[in-house]
Amino acid sequence: MTSPARAAVAAATRIVVKVGSSGLTTTDGGLAPSRLGALVDVLATRHSAGTQVVLVSSGAIAAGLAPLGLARRPRDLATQQAAASVGQLTLAHAYAEAFGRHRLTVGQVLLTADDVIRRAHYRNAQRTFSRLLALGTVPVVNENDTVATDEIKFGDNDRLAAMVAHLVGAQALILLSDVDALYDGDPRLGKASPIHEVNGNGDLTGVRAGATGASGLGKGGMASKLAAARLAASAGIPVLLAAADQADRALGRADVGTAFAPTGNRLSARRFWLAYAAGAAGRLRLDDGAVTAVIGRRRSLLAAGITATEGQFEAGDVVELVDQADQVVARGVVAFDAREMPGLIGRSTHDLAPELRREVVHADDLVPLSQLRTVGE
Repeated sequence: MTSPARAAVAAATRIVVKVGSSGLTTTDGGLAPSRLGALVDVLATRHSAGTQVVLVSSGAIAAGLAPLGLARRPRDLATQQAAASVGQLTLAHAYAEAFGRHRLTVGQVLLTADDVIRRAHYRNAQRTFSRLLALGTVPVVNENDTVATDEIKFGDNDRLAAMVAHLVGAQALILLSDVDALYDGDPRLGKASPIHEVNGNGDLTGVRAGATGASGLGKGGMASKLAAARLAASAGIPVLLAAADQADRALGRADVGTAFAPTGNRLSARRFWLAYAAGAAGRLRLDDGAVTAVIGRRRSLLAAGITATEGQFEAGDVVELVDQADQVVARGVVAFDAREMPGLIGRSTHDLAPELRREVVHADDLVPLSQLRTVGE
């Protein structure tokens, strides 16, 4: 089973590997040292072959269940955070010991939404990863479930892994879970066929991905993995989705699971942040002429082409650019506060005071819709 995407995964010299809770824990929720050790052995082998490895690991909440005497994953936020607090220590210690047997040092990196939404935090994370990898360590990444709320309620480590893959400049992303491939339906219900290669959206026609995992231990299901794979592929990163118990082949010949070929060019870190990581603080509604200039001719957005604004944004915030049909056509960094906009809307640059004669969104700070169509289509 060979393809350019699989060859790229096998040959990558910097990879991000994500493993779900089911690949590290037992059915009753406790950490399974044998599973974790087997995964680390595979990662260490790839590392010794000259590949820099970043591991995005779920399992903190699941690893905290048994020590706290909890029979199943809690539903309330406070208990989830308590389980994460206990489980994160257990998980970090287990990784340190397992990688230590291969004389490898690990560094724990706990991220929240702010660390990718806020530009300064995003750049700080980039520098941290870069230094850790230069020092020969294996960064182990997780969402900071102990203090974060949005991540537990709405986030998942699949999306986090896709964003980390771009953040660190990875050449491949490998998603390991309790499912051996992407199927065109739920394999637990029968009559579902595996999809081995995804070269574009056409290969996903009719695919119905579930929102929950097979084990019930993790937060994400196949839907989150598919969204993460499409996100990474759209940014130029090949992806392999495979079962955790086939990690040796996934990180070796890459001849298992489902391979996603890159569907877009690799974006700069700033443009990727604009497109996928940053939260939008408001909206600017554009007339038809402005949409044509901004999207068709890649021009900066001027005040004359704006018909209305929404939100309480400040200069430097990310906003969505919306056409008259209420469709988002782009995202960009706005140069004015919301309170300044009423005096600018629809006015020619020449009619403005000299200190206001600048682009509302500069072309260099703008990403068109064509680079946003990956998740949730």
